[in-house]
Amino acid sequence: MAATKDDNFILISEVGPRDGLQNIKQIMPTEAKKRWIAALAAAGVKEIEVGSFVPAKILPQLADTAEIVEFARTIPGIEIAVLVPNVRGAENAIKAGAHKITIPLSVSETHSLKNVNRTHAQMLEAVKTIAEMVQQVSEEDRPSFEGGLSTAFGCTIEGHVPEKKVLSLAEALMEAGCDEVGLSDTTGYANPAQVKTLLRETRRVVGAENCTGVHLHNTRGLGLANALAALEEGATTIDASQGGLGGCPFAPGASGNIVTEDLAFMLEAMGYNTGIDLDALMACRSILTDSIPGVELFGFTPDAGLPLGFAKRQAEAA
Repeated sequence: MAATKDDNFILISEVGPRDGLQNIKQIMPTEAKKRWIAALAAAGVKEIEVGSFVPAKILPQLADTAEIVEFARTIPGIEIAVLVPNVRGAENAIKAGAHKITIPLSVSETHSLKNVNRTHAQMLEAVKTIAEMVQQVSEEDRPSFEGGLSTAFGCTIEGHVPEKKVLSLAEALMEAGCDEVGLSDTTGYANPAQVKTLLRETRRVVGAENCTGVHLHNTRGLGLANALAALEEGATTIDASQGGLGGCPFAPGASGNIVTEDLAFMLEAMGYNTGIDLDALMACRSILTDSIPGVELFGFTPDAGLPLGFAKRQAEAA
């Protein structure tokens, strides 16, 4: 997303419509997805990862991504992000008009083979091809291209992931043509000290301006602590999922993302500006409970409610 002039602004990238829905068995109706995305945008969410261009037989939950992108483009003021696993997915994303394309490169090659059936070398070749495709798009319509380093903090299949491997692949992604790289705690293994060290070193290697975002999971309850650690190292974009939905189907034991509602509350309470109306954000949960009944939603803030007078203070600060 374009840089904001507000130095106190933190971008919450809502990944629920993609990461959140890919890990549940139910298929959310397309019209419900549209209502959800529109409601999130109305609540002030500025970036939404609306889906993934993967074969429907692999993730039927996301088979309508092209239609969802087309709809989201009618909503002013939001950055439309999508995940692509390969060149064909990127072609479809560009054709649909996504504003941001992220390709996942798992630092754990075993996970990469299970997740996208590609080695590191094959993925980097795909990145080069996609980067060339992106450059062929007119400047006003050109999407940004992010390389997401999955399992950067550990892997449920391989276990420990060496820091030097993360840094080497971060450099390789930038050399292959990515505009930026992001660090992803796909398996929920990260701790705050590790987040600070790895983010600091990655920013040193690729340039601070080229590594500003993190994707965190709350598998072991450290999601918000890890988000705070990332902020202290200069992160300005943090992924989150409404209701804490999500997880990687190809990483055993990987559970949900950090809860958007809790993250937004923490940031606003600390004096950061997210641009999000917390009451409106929490009201979006009803779309989920109605359209995917029985799916468990998480979050402390929605259960406890906002502190007395907090909504008024937030409105006055806006």
